[in-house]
Amino acid sequence: MMTATKVKERSLLGLKDLDSSEIEQLLERTSHWDNQSQKLTPVLESRFVSNMFFENSTRTRFSFEMAEKRLGAQVLNFTAAASSVEKGESIYDTVRTLESMGIDAGVIRLKPAGVLEQLAEKVAIPLINAGDGNNEHPTQALLDMYTMTKHFGALKGLKVSIIGDILHSRVARSNLWGLTKMGAQVQFCAPENMKAPELAAYAPYVSMEEAMQADVVMMLRVQLERHASGILQSAEEYRRQFGLTEERASKLSAGTIIMHPAPVNRNVEIDDAVVECSQSRIFPQMSNGVPVRMAVLERALL
Repeated sequence: MMTATKVKERSLLGLKDLDSSEIEQLLERTSHWDNQSQKLTPVLESRFVSNMFFENSTRTRFSFEMAEKRLGAQVLNFTAAASSVEKGESIYDTVRTLESMGIDAGVIRLKPAGVLEQLAEKVAIPLINAGDGNNEHPTQALLDMYTMTKHFGALKGLKVSIIGDILHSRVARSNLWGLTKMGAQVQFCAPENMKAPELAAYAPYVSMEEAMQADVVMMLRVQLERHASGILQSAEEYRRQFGLTEERASKLSAGTIIMHPAPVNRNVEIDDAVVECSQSRIFPQMSNGVPVRMAVLERALL
């Protein structure tokens, strides 16, 4: 059985607490798995992993499941909508129940920020953060960083603009912590009511025009439901002021790449014609998620 210290070392709760050498190791192992010609390498064939999603997800859950199955793990998929959590069972009780049944690691996605860290202190299995409220989404940031590394060769010295709803974005936070540790320069661009003021000490907020002057332009998904609450004036107004329109994209430097964590609201944060243009790396980002998650699972269980 792993010691409490070992469990904590093998968990991945966020990038804020990782140092640059740990991030580098994960990116190196990602490259290793990315370059394997065989789809199935059953190094985890005797391990049981539960995907515990207390918040809806399609891409992240399928990406983790693909990574787990490529490594030969036995996979248990759990969704809150079909569980006793809907009847009042606590998240802690659910995780402890699955732990008691013998799982070796848990991939977990939660709405409330901060709960995952509390869970990690109380269980004896490694936990992997698949999205923690508006706190962090470390594997998304790692796949983003790996995508940049594949294109540019290194992260150090890159200027990365992250544009959109910074206030509610766990993707923006994990990318901020990870990229800055690897020597990249991060800058934000957001509507006034979508800024996270506490992050301004780590990355400046710039205008849309300044944000276009970067090596990487990363657009964040706009949650259109915020329109109903008045945070978003209208989808068309957002596109006009903060969207990557065809006109803006045409003025990007030839060396700039376009990224997005997906799913994309076409013709809102990015014009339809830009999503799959020659500078876009949106779909390669998605494919890079599998080897990244293979590297994270390997770290947790071997």
